[in-house]
Amino acid sequence: MLLGTSIAQAGDLDLKIVDSSGRPVSDAVVTVRPAGGIPAGPIRFPWGTTMVQENIAFSPHVLIVPVGATVRFPNHDKVRHHVYSFSKPAKFEIKLFGKDETRSFTFKTTGAVALGCNIHDQMNGFIKVVDTPFAAKSGANGQLRIPGLAAGTAQVTIWHPLMKSKNNEQLLLVPVPGSGSVARSATVALRASL
Repeated sequence: MLLGTSIAQAGDLDLKIVDSSGRPVSDAVVTVRPAGGIPAGPIRFPWGTTMVQENIAFSPHVLIVPVGATVRFPNHDKVRHHVYSFSKPAKFEIKLFGKDETRSFTFKTTGAVALGCNIHDQMNGFIKVVDTPFAAKSGANGQLRIPGLAAGTAQVTIWHPLMKSKNNEQLLLVPVPGSGSVARSATVALRASL
């Protein structure tokens, strides 16, 4: 009986993220803390926990994973890579490994983790470690949808590696309806480059 009530009182958030010129912003990570709190249980996302090295780049460029996730780093390039991070949530180093080899690392603390390769300075990627199942990344059109949010005022956090703000984040308070969807747009100020 209670389960049916909570499902009936769930709304969706449709968010469009644009820069100060009105252009869509891709790879922005949005996390939501709904009014009803975070449900208990393991967090899983449909996109998995793999960040590939291919064409001398990390793919995807930004990956969202739940806290405690082990991320695989397969190397699909003909050259060796050396993955590292100096970020506070996860300081680590994965020594040189070659084509068709895979290494992994477990992310135990929430936050943004910037990745690099000691061999290829132009390579950078980001892993956003989250403690909520309500998370998504904006596409090339700047849009994303987070379904199944409890009715009430939700705390919505937008993160992007180029955002000009403390911790590269911006907080919004969004009233979520008991059913249907709420559409919002958010403007973020971005730096030109890292």
